[in-house]
Amino acid sequence: MTQRLLAALAGEPVSPPPVWVMRQAGRYLPEYREVRSRHGFQEVVTTPALAAEVTMQPIRRFDMDGAVIFADIMTPLEAMGVEMTFDPGPKLEPWALRDVANLPELAPDRIAHVGETVRMVKEEVPEHTSVIGFAGAPVTLLAYLLEGGGAKDFMSLRAALRSDPGAAAEALSKLARAMNGYLSLQAEAGADVVQLFDTWAGLLDRHLYNELAVPPARESLEGLSVPTIYFAPGAGHTLDLQAGVGATGYGVDWRIPIEDAFNSLPGHAIQGNLDPAVLRTDPDTIRRDVKDLLTRVGGRPGHIVNLGHGIDRRTPPEHVSVLVEAVRS
Repeated sequence: MTQRLLAALAGEPVSPPPVWVMRQAGRYLPEYREVRSRHGFQEVVTTPALAAEVTMQPIRRFDMDGAVIFADIMTPLEAMGVEMTFDPGPKLEPWALRDVANLPELAPDRIAHVGETVRMVKEEVPEHTSVIGFAGAPVTLLAYLLEGGGAKDFMSLRAALRSDPGAAAEALSKLARAMNGYLSLQAEAGADVVQLFDTWAGLLDRHLYNELAVPPARESLEGLSVPTIYFAPGAGHTLDLQAGVGATGYGVDWRIPIEDAFNSLPGHAIQGNLDPAVLRTDPDTIRRDVKDLLTRVGGRPGHIVNLGHGIDRRTPPEHVSVLVEAVRS
């Protein structure tokens, strides 16, 4: 049976288009909250049976076209010896560029649980559902390492990239090699497609983005055996430069007219781009906005319906059902 997500990434006409949602396995689902009432976040991530169960929850409920593996973008960094806690985001001691460059190589046996999660999900998903692996892009991972956790503007990252671009490039290349290995492991375990999340690359100006974000993102995706998606929210000012990453498809956020994304990245699949706030409205508004999105896409091949960022934890699950039904009707 044809996987609609893979067909769209290959540029084939798919009607209606495939649909999945970033962070679709998570806190807005009561069945996820039930699992988390008994198990800590890191326990779920590192226990394949639990991670697979959480991954499958939105597939059972909504029959999404993609099952994105439940993990965290920091998971491979923990396997490289970076100590952190989650509360709920990552908390760690800030690192220096040289220390990041000197991190040990990623040992596959330390992330074997992710590969096992992929295998378990692959065995359970319907044939038409694509298994989606993912990783954090090097610039985004470096942002957390230098800052010691989340931040509004990641000033430490932006200062470091400007003050010592040579050391930054070395640190980013180390992270790129690790993410390439991490994505390769997921593909070998059965992932049908992988996505690279560059959550904070949009904070960079065009010059820094092109010089220091594009090369390690490209290195992260090079030579993989499956189609790839690159997603950098808040980076609409770099849209034309993103082609340098070499992904099969590109995700875009809700601030960019989706037709602009198709025009800026010709020959590539485009994923998006409903505002996650749409799912906090009402069924009529959701149906209207889905119809508007599909009208603006105009039947172009290579469209994957998704939100322009992760689903909000306060989203009523029934609104996700409305979204899926609206796309497929």
